[in-house]
Amino acid sequence: MSKPARHSDPTHPDRNHDAVAEAEQPRSVEFVHRSWPAEAAALGHIRRELVAWIGSLGLTLEEVDDVVLAVDEAAANVVEHAYSPDDSGSVELTLWTEPDALCIEITDHGTWNPTETPGRGIGLMQRMVGAVLIHVDDRGSKVLLRHPLPGARAEDSGRPHAEGA
Repeated sequence: MSKPARHSDPTHPDRNHDAVAEAEQPRSVEFVHRSWPAEAAALGHIRRELVAWIGSLGLTLEEVDDVVLAVDEAAANVVEHAYSPDDSGSVELTLWTEPDALCIEITDHGTWNPTETPGRGIGLMQRMVGAVLIHVDDRGSKVLLRHPLPGARAEDSGRPHAEGA
């Protein structure tokens, strides 16, 4: 039996049926965009909300921890490096799902202020999720994290895989 078509019109007669059918199944977040002040105190809020958003995606507890750690590292970099102490800025998260992957973009609108000694954050993010892309320009920085969802083929999700696997 196929699932009924989804209707965006709230007055459509099948809308209530769709809502009941969807309420019976765990529902994953398909798109979220939020912004917080670029302050250390916001990092805990970001971690807690992220766990709530991705909790229904079928990831293992270890994968949830890995994704949260990668996002926390990117957000902490915004707090530490994107804005001068006199600037108030924001850290933005945009999260969406694709058929085979969870995608999270961490954005700032500051000017990158690197430290004297490079950190290990980028390498950490790369070990935690399937793929990491970073873009920095005069509008700010964007870090895109992509992590495979359960059942995704490795070659479709950005995660390295063994030949023939």
